[in-house]
Amino acid sequence: MSMLERIGALVQSTLQLRGPRLAADSPLLGALPELDSMAVLNLLLALEQQFSITIADDEIRAEHFATLATLSAFVQEKLA
Repeated sequence: MSMLERIGALVQSTLQLRGPRLAADSPLLGALPELDSMAVLNLLLALEQQFSITIADDEIRAEHFATLATLSAFVQEKLA
């Protein structure tokens, strides 16, 4: 499973989304009503746990949540 697929599955699980898998260009923030401020926090915690990373408050930017691809790129940056 690719990083993009792993993050997509995590997003869908955390937000309890039903339906087709998210694609790389699937819009997230502003497009998914389930992705409110509380859900962003839950998703950040899930990403930290799943990938053993730490995300500082000052690293959190809306552009990281633009699409599944931008979120995946952010996580890959953290893993580098």
